[in-house]
Amino acid sequence: MSAETKELLAIVIFGFTYLLISGRRLKILPLNRPAAALLGAVLMVACGIMTPERVYRSVDYDTLVLLLGMMLISAYLYLAGFFDWAADWILRAARTPRALLLYLIGTSGILSALLVNDTVCLMLTPLVVAVMVRGQLPLPPYLLALAMSANLGSVATLVGNPQNMIIGSLSKLSFTRFSVSLLPVAVAGLAIEYAVLRLGFRRLLAAARIETSDAPPRALNRKLLAITLAALGLVFAGFVAGYNLAWTALAGGALVMVLARRDTHEVLKLVDWHLLVFFAALFVVVEGLNGTGLPDQIYSRAGGLFGTTETSQAWNLAWFAAAGSNLFSNVPFVLVAGKWISNFANPPLMWKVLALATTFAGNLTILGSVANIIVVESARGHCEVGFWTYARYGIPITLLTTAAGMALLLLIG
Repeated sequence: MSAETKELLAIVIFGFTYLLISGRRLKILPLNRPAAALLGAVLMVACGIMTPERVYRSVDYDTLVLLLGMMLISAYLYLAGFFDWAADWILRAARTPRALLLYLIGTSGILSALLVNDTVCLMLTPLVVAVMVRGQLPLPPYLLALAMSANLGSVATLVGNPQNMIIGSLSKLSFTRFSVSLLPVAVAGLAIEYAVLRLGFRRLLAAARIETSDAPPRALNRKLLAITLAALGLVFAGFVAGYNLAWTALAGGALVMVLARRDTHEVLKLVDWHLLVFFAALFVVVEGLNGTGLPDQIYSRAGGLFGTTETSQAWNLAWFAAAGSNLFSNVPFVLVAGKWISNFANPPLMWKVLALATTFAGNLTILGSVANIIVVESARGHCEVGFWTYARYGIPITLLTTAAGMALLLLIG
């Protein structure tokens, strides 16, 4: 097989895999995202584009280990009853529907910065639905708040979402250096989200009333919660100290497993293994595409459009990344665009721009991020959030938060 034929096959396999991933389940081939990515990886080997040895080298194991470590800690927080307690506290502490919206945005944003946003949405959505139903409150504004704030808050740290984890691994930026720049951006984004949702749902929120229930929340396992929070504190101390992110997180998860003294099967069932398989296979498919030289060719032709000054490059990369994330999904886009960053005037800044744009772009539509899909699908039995209902708020929030975030990021550096 000629080199040209292999390159063409690699591009076709990548396009086919992306079609399956972005189109969710097609009738002719009903595969979910992890299965679609796995099929793409197998085709890369079966067609002779990649050898098994090259496949193993293409996987960024640091990202997978980091995800696993944070998922283990999240699982123990769930088993300790932390998420149930947090949801019930929000309802009891809020005196008005508007205050409840603010508390939910703050809680979702903070937890997503500390844990993986997809995991936070997976754990919180059923609880938020239960709280809203119990409080006899309208679901749409709160479901949108949960999903969007999980995306916005996650930009603050290198462990907030999968694409940030990949950026952390590729860029070698320190945890502290990244958060100093992106934490203010996340706070500004959450404030803008609250303003837009409060204005857009003002009539619905004005007519709502909070009806509290006397039913006690799920009991907290205080010992397990204390152990898990202590381990999480040690993990973040390690992040700040500059230790390897992946193995620091996994060490924290392993420490809780040892000290918790409970059946680990229960914990491991809560780990999203599908997400780990999805990313491992996606690394392979994207590496197969990178081998064709197509990403480099795209940059060589489009590179001039980014400009020559640091400011123009930052703004143009932001809008290009936002569009690319919605066309190709944020994680595949980051894997491809990561090869371009060294060509820019200020690579450390551009890594932060890439994190900001690909994360905030997830709020544009329901399909913009996995967190959105988790929230909408988990609440489907109680509330249908349509594509345009979401986009009505997602589009202005994405545009406003990206513009404000970029201005703030360029100011901070």
